[in-house]
Amino acid sequence: MLASGPVLQSEGNMPTEVLQLGLDTFGDVNARLDGAPAPYAEVIRNVVAQGVLADQVSVDAFGVGEHHRDDFAVSAPEMVLAAIAARTGRILLGSAVTVLSSDDPIRVYERFATLDGISDGRAEVTLGRGSFTESFPLFGYDLADYEMLFSEKLDLFAALRSEGPVTWSGRHRAPLTDTEVFPKTTRGVLPVWVGVGGSPESVVRAARYGFPLMLAVIGGDPARFRPYAELYRRSLTELGQPILPVGVHAPGFVADTDEEAQRLLFPHFKRARDRIGRDRGWSPVTKEQYIADIEHGAMHVGSPDTVALKIATTVRTLGLQRFDLKYSYGTMPHEHLMRAVELFGTKVIPRVREILAS
Repeated sequence: MLASGPVLQSEGNMPTEVLQLGLDTFGDVNARLDGAPAPYAEVIRNVVAQGVLADQVSVDAFGVGEHHRDDFAVSAPEMVLAAIAARTGRILLGSAVTVLSSDDPIRVYERFATLDGISDGRAEVTLGRGSFTESFPLFGYDLADYEMLFSEKLDLFAALRSEGPVTWSGRHRAPLTDTEVFPKTTRGVLPVWVGVGGSPESVVRAARYGFPLMLAVIGGDPARFRPYAELYRRSLTELGQPILPVGVHAPGFVADTDEEAQRLLFPHFKRARDRIGRDRGWSPVTKEQYIADIEHGAMHVGSPDTVALKIATTVRTLGLQRFDLKYSYGTMPHEHLMRAVELFGTKVIPRVREILAS
């Protein structure tokens, strides 16, 4: 049975026998209630307000994604998280995800170590390759090196976590010889997750480095990710690693009733999904497909009771220690997102714990 308070710590402040329930946002460029698009600056301030509210209603963690497109306002999540850190006192603050392949591992570590200092030890980072590729040409990387870039940079990041002198060499950056990185973190180690979208090789790699696993369940029945969770735990055992947390990042939205949640979300979901679909050759999403994904797939959408039951089912099915709801989607207005954050903290989280304890 999963507890509701700290029990066992293995990765900085990452528990292995405690269920953490968090919220993620990508800082989507949203609309105001009158339908007018909100300016980027307003969207960024809204994300800060949502993170502060999440802390006030006892959400365990708040993650902010990184994108480099015109439909997202956040390209530097650490800065947004620092603003939230200065106005909060307990919530974990991390990325969802940091695109390590097109960044420098040392700079990433320095930025999150700085966030750790601002937040008094509440920083964490999720490293991944991201589902978009705009950052590669933007920062001068060749997409032909996609796999090698991530593998090499993850190797360096793993070496940096000792916070001692590092000697390292690779193909895509200058070598290091007895080099230290500053500042040091509050706990002497930065909590790190590795985000995985469904590659067995990526699952095994996370286990090899001893990083907790964050599964991006963004489509289909969450149960189909059970083999990846089992592969990860089996790999940890075979590699002689300690038991580490498994988490899920999945989309959803909470409103006062099922009907209201589905009605409010659909136009924003469709607009965002169809835009991505045009780039990737997908057919426009239908209302029937939307409802089917809510009833049988990855979308955790509905009233607090409905969302809590689905989260509890996902947690039990995959044996999770962390569940993060990606609560923002497309042009959904800030006011509706604030209500979703409030309901998640005050209604969904207590109900999930109640279901799992029964």
